[in-house]
Amino acid sequence: MKKILLSLLAVFLIVEEWLWDLLTAFGRSLFHWLDLDRFEQWLRQANPTLALVAFTIPLLIVTPINLLAFGLIAKGLIVQGILMEVLAKLLGTLLVARVFALTKPQLLTFAFLMTVYTTITRWLNWAHLKVAETSVYRWMKQLRA
Repeated sequence: MKKILLSLLAVFLIVEEWLWDLLTAFGRSLFHWLDLDRFEQWLRQANPTLALVAFTIPLLIVTPINLLAFGLIAKGLIVQGILMEVLAKLLGTLLVARVFALTKPQLLTFAFLMTVYTTITRWLNWAHLKVAETSVYRWMKQLRA
């Protein structure tokens, strides 16, 4: 049972890595394509409070989409609700990943965010150590390369 759970976790972590890397690169390209380079430079130099506001904006954008997805599911429109939730997750990850990459030093000046960040990083490192031993993870890493 432990082997099965670790294999499932391995698949989840690889997919999460792929999505994060893909959406981060896409966000970088999108910001460049939209000619937001000056905005990015300004955001990199923003004070911590402004960085925190910028970081919460993607959450405020995605929350109504999440609520709409749950509303669709509650009304029995399961497929539409799931697709809407997937859209919300992709959009949220895209925006959050880009803004976090630009404002990470400022955001980590807040004790709460530093605690959340270090806790999540510690959990992910632990999970990666556990699943790196599995054949599924090694196989998927090779596939990714």
